Amino acid sequence: MGERPSLVVFDLDYTLWPFWVDTHVDPPFQKSSDGSVRDRNGQSVKLYPEVPAVLERLHQEGIPIAAASRTSEVRGATQLLDLFGLTHFFRYTEIYPGSKVTHFQRLSQQSRIPLSQMLFFDDEARNIHDVSKLGVTCILVPNGTNLALLNHGLEAFARS
Repeated sequence: MGERPSLVVFDLDYTLWPFWVDTHVDPPFQKSSDGSVRDRNGQSVKLYPEVPAVLERLHQEGIPIAAASRTSEVRGATQLLDLFGLTHFFRYTEIYPGSKVTHFQRLSQQSRIPLSQMLFFDDEARNIHDVSKLGVTCILVPNGTNLALLNHGLEAFARS
């Protein structure tokens, strides 16, 4: 495979997990004795099945990972990353309402990584549209992040 991204960025809602943290579930969250993560009403919340493997693969390959989410439920999103055991994968997090353009400008400033060296996964076409204008390689996530989509993204980045 060709060149690798210097930073891989993931949206959260409908990219790492199949819900909107600010509307579909009810924070705060907690981990049950059986290891499942549940919201305040006892509703089970889960990641897409291959998300841990995707993050582990990038981690093993030494590629830094960031989260960029426009959710208004900042505390709940951060809590889920912790309860799902994913916090250690994310070197940078930009989780707050507003434009993804701002998220990426801040990620570039913090990491000192040029936008053209980033690969981004998001389920919303408008975010893909806005961020791709910055020179970021963007991949639309139709049904959650998985290993096949990661491979597709890495190949697209290598070609760009």
